[in-house]
Amino acid sequence: MAGRALLRACSTLRFANLNVAAARPLQRTMAMDGVPTDDEQATGLERRALQALKKGQDPYSMLKPPSYPGTREEPHIVPGIGNKRLVGCLCEEDNTSIVWFWLHEGTAQRCPACGSHYQFVHTELPH
Repeated sequence: MAGRALLRACSTLRFANLNVAAARPLQRTMAMDGVPTDDEQATGLERRALQALKKGQDPYSMLKPPSYPGTREEPHIVPGIGNKRLVGCLCEEDNTSIVWFWLHEGTAQRCPACGSHYQFVHTELPH
């Protein structure tokens, strides 16, 4: 602590005769604008995610997907990277058991228990 103060004092005295504006000691306080926002401070993947969210995109499936009624005309959309996916359906709100079935690429498929329709949609990974 005392060493830093001494170093600052020496550097200030040394450059005082040269009248160099850059030689003034740096202030170790908050920026003039206050605390930086998340956008100003974010780096790497966090910055990419924030920029994508500003554009209205969902880069890492962070947001809740849109809900569909589950009819044959408007089935529940199930994204996947393969050609099939295992889907679990809670047929009723207070049901304690889950009905599992394989959902394959192509047309909408029906839940064997409740009749709700699901459709597999092939998607690419964001990175």
